[in-house]
Amino acid sequence: MSIKRIEPGARMSGAVIHGNTVYLAGQVGEGESVSDQCKDALAEVDRLLAAAGSDKSKILQTIIYLSDMSTFGEMNAVWEAWIDPANPPARATSEAKLAAPKYKVEFIVTAAI
Repeated sequence: MSIKRIEPGARMSGAVIHGNTVYLAGQVGEGESVSDQCKDALAEVDRLLAAAGSDKSKILQTIIYLSDMSTFGEMNAVWEAWIDPANPPARATSEAKLAAPKYKVEFIVTAAI
């Protein structure tokens, strides 16, 4: 099977397609609040999925990292307003130290095409 890289860079690609599956790099967002960062990061998820020929209705799995689990409810409010309610993916959420102190949330998405 062929492999297609979307927005390849020196360190990583924005997304990689193998077969009928697209794997997105971890997406973080800008903003002061978890809500703002979630909205920004999920807009990037939408953009990358579209570039791969997919959309959020085809998400298979999402792994979410929060810098502080006390913001779980705030993240969930944005997530639940964003996902396709007819096609919720498998999901896991954990607390982790992210790449930079300013980041509060990161989304790792795998989707069908």
